[in-house]
Amino acid sequence: MVNHRTISQSTAQLSADDLAALRENLHEQRLFRKEQLRRLDGPVTSRTEDRLQQQAASQIEVHVKLAACARMVLADVAAALARMDDGSYGACHLCRRPIDRDRLMIVPQARYCARCQQVKEAVSPATGSERPEQRSAPGTGATGGGAVNGS
Repeated sequence: MVNHRTISQSTAQLSADDLAALRENLHEQRLFRKEQLRRLDGPVTSRTEDRLQQQAASQIEVHVKLAACARMVLADVAAALARMDDGSYGACHLCRRPIDRDRLMIVPQARYCARCQQVKEAVSPATGSERPEQRSAPGTGATGGGAVNGS
């Protein structure tokens, strides 16, 4: 099958150590986002409730957007781990070519190679592409919401 050949070519770029490091990074991101969501979605105490009433609407909107972003990253991380498990990790979802190792090391949940991601962003600039993937946990090498996306 062409699909198996593409997948095996894409994973050939990544050593076993690379895949282990990427898997660990994805697990750390998953834990970080789950904890973030627990804090953001947790029960509102009376003190927190008082502070929320004093905050401007824009601050509440930021809180809601952070939670939505954390949920999307959590889904992206889960999808990347599933691709690792099924052997399709590292292959671009559009062109099926291997995603560059350096890109995966920075954005381990990337679904698209850099070229296809640029095309996706050019096609849908009004929506900011699909889902930016550098919404990574701190210390992962990704810088929230910039130029390298890979949903």
